[in-house]
Amino acid sequence: QVQLVESGGGFVQAGGSLRLSCARSGRAVRTYNMAWFRQTPGKEREFAAAISWGGDRTAYADSVKGRFTISRDNAKKTVYLQMNSLKPDGTAVYYCATSTFRGGAEPNAKDYDYWGQGTQVTVSS
Repeated sequence: QVQLVESGGGFVQAGGSLRLSCARSGRAVRTYNMAWFRQTPGKEREFAAAISWGGDRTAYADSVKGRFTISRDNAKKTVYLQMNSLKPDGTAVYYCATSTFRGGAEPNAKDYDYWGQGTQVTVSS
C-alpha cells in the first residue's frame, strides 16, 4: 500500500500564492510519477500538473501553465505544487496522486492508482 498526505491548503486572496506538499509513504516503488488534480463540487476531477520520476518531465493543464510549478524531492518522498497568481476559479480540493506502474508525467487520472485525501484551497476575489 501507498499513503499520500497533502498539506498546505488554505484561504488566500486572488493574486496570492500557496505551496502544497504531498508526502508519500508505504510501499517502495522504484520509479513512480506524481501529480496534482483538483475538483470542485459537481464537477469531474481535473488534471493540474504532473512530474516524472526523475523530475525531468513535467506537464501542466493550460489553465495553470505559467502560474503553477510542480517539483519533487525524492529523498524526502515529497512532491510540491507552488501556486502563484491564484484566481477564484482555483478554488477546489486539491488531490495528490501517484502511480505504481507509470513513470512519466501523465495527465490522465486513470494512470494513477493511489490518491491522497485532498486539501482545500479557497481563493477569494
